[in-house]
Amino acid sequence: MHKKLFIPGPVDVAPDVLEQMKKPMIGHRFQECFDLFESCVKNLKRLMFTKNEIIISTSSSTGLMEAAILNCVKKKCLNFSCGAFGERWHQITKNCGKEAKKVEVEPGEAITPEIVEEELSKDDYDAITLTHNETSTGVTNPIYEIAEVLKNYDNVCFLVDAVSSMGGIKLEIDKLGVDVCVFGTQKALALPPGLAICSVSEKAIKKAETIENRGWYFDFLNLLKYARKFQTPATPAISLMYALDYQLKKILDKEGLENRYERHKKLGEIAREWAKKNFELLPKEEYASNTVTCVKNTRNINLKDLKEKLAERGYAFATGYGKVKETTFRIGHMGERTLEELKEYLNTIDEILGF
Repeated sequence: MHKKLFIPGPVDVAPDVLEQMKKPMIGHRFQECFDLFESCVKNLKRLMFTKNEIIISTSSSTGLMEAAILNCVKKKCLNFSCGAFGERWHQITKNCGKEAKKVEVEPGEAITPEIVEEELSKDDYDAITLTHNETSTGVTNPIYEIAEVLKNYDNVCFLVDAVSSMGGIKLEIDKLGVDVCVFGTQKALALPPGLAICSVSEKAIKKAETIENRGWYFDFLNLLKYARKFQTPATPAISLMYALDYQLKKILDKEGLENRYERHKKLGEIAREWAKKNFELLPKEEYASNTVTCVKNTRNINLKDLKEKLAERGYAFATGYGKVKETTFRIGHMGERTLEELKEYLNTIDEILGF
């Protein structure tokens, strides 16, 4: 029995989207594939509010996070972390052989513009990394305010993980001045895992031109040489691209972006109200995410038992992650999830726990 996924990703995929992946295969050097790539890029730019170049990679988002470091950090990077995925940026930077400084806040706290300003003023950096929406703690960092700080540091590339926010929370890439924005298909876009996407600014491209040892698979200059012809250097996941093309049109032209953001906002409000009534939110509410809610297990309920009982009723439940793994649980509410489905899920938890 399929369990409805109320986890922070992957998320449930609509049958009509999955149906697109049954289309007959085409060669990745065929015009049909170039046309498919071009259509995806055109609508990804609309989704991201950008004129920057777009890379579509057959990989996880982590692959393009690594690409951002390899291509935009020559010597030293400043990694801001408010959870497990901020920590991942730091580990990637170090494993790529780059000098890295990690600035970390307590779980549930956000990276504020004051923190960013203070740290940037202390040293010279090639880039900073930021997790826009930290899935492990349910924190959405105030990226618009942080972007204002970055405008005073022209030589610093702004590298952003928008993995669990793009398509659910509004992000205007050009307005923000983000140089590399990375996300995957399996979260707020409500597609299967397997494709990662990033936008790349002119500043990021110029930085890549000065850096040796960018690898091959994730070399921006090589990827963009092909992307400008609506191609990829290696064989892409064509079936996933069919689904991506279809879903982008569905999001942009049927639901509409503003309606999608509003739906996610209401989903977040429902989850937060339930959490505050029965437990306690981990993040401060002003920084709480609209795609995933992190709840402190203040009642010390048996989460393993709850997970098993929810599975019997057809639901997938997410426990905590990272440093707060043992003390929290998470509610994923992104993609195509409806208000009625979320309410039904929360009511089921109430029934199981006797609330």
